[in-house]
Amino acid sequence: MAYYTRDTGRRRWLRWLLAGIVVLVILAVAGPFIYNHFINRAPAPLSLSSSAPPSTPAGTAGTTASAGTAATGSLAGTWTPGSGSVVGYRVNEVLLGQSGTAVGRTTSITGHMTIQGHTVTAATFTVPMASVHSNQGERDNNFDGRIMEVATYPTAKFTLTSPIDLAPLPANGVIKQYTAHGNLTLHGTTRAVTFTLTAERKGSQIEVSGDIPVVFADYNIQNPSFAGFVTTQDHGLLEFLLVFSKA
Repeated sequence: MAYYTRDTGRRRWLRWLLAGIVVLVILAVAGPFIYNHFINRAPAPLSLSSSAPPSTPAGTAGTTASAGTAATGSLAGTWTPGSGSVVGYRVNEVLLGQSGTAVGRTTSITGHMTIQGHTVTAATFTVPMASVHSNQGERDNNFDGRIMEVATYPTAKFTLTSPIDLAPLPANGVIKQYTAHGNLTLHGTTRAVTFTLTAERKGSQIEVSGDIPVVFADYNIQNPSFAGFVTTQDHGLLEFLLVFSKA
């Protein structure tokens, strides 16, 4: 006959307590890892869909990839971003000790690019900040509120300040890189930026992708970190993929 003693009950209770502590530790460690790597997986960086290698950046003008067909038709005119265009942010973050990436995007982009001969002479683009969304509602609330203050600063804008020489005009399907200089306005602050963009002529369209490094303090943007829960770096990327058609 088995006897249940007070010591037996105490040992059983202790085993349950230890098992509960082990489970909590596993959840504390594995939970954020599972969330970041399987549930909250960040989309890949924006880039051209083609896999062809890019040519040398502008500055060694005239170098192009060997692939592609002859260019057809003039590029001169006004081009506007349309279907397939995306702009957003990418910021590295740490959630309860696990590294991840926060990504928010929008397809609401207005503006134009003007080409005369073989030169981009003007370009300007505007994004309504309230249209930028991630896969997390709480993150979006913080983005709209304390971080970007979209009610006060409703738009972000980029304006090209130096022409971009496209010569020789790229063949269809050839990817080239160019250096762009412009003014970027975020959170009511405008700063000069220089960055590399990648472009490809695809029939009647032109695709352009790239990213612009953004240091939050340069634009008086509050660090996105949320005390005790999420910490982020003091900088991020403004990434874009613009699909242009002639206006």
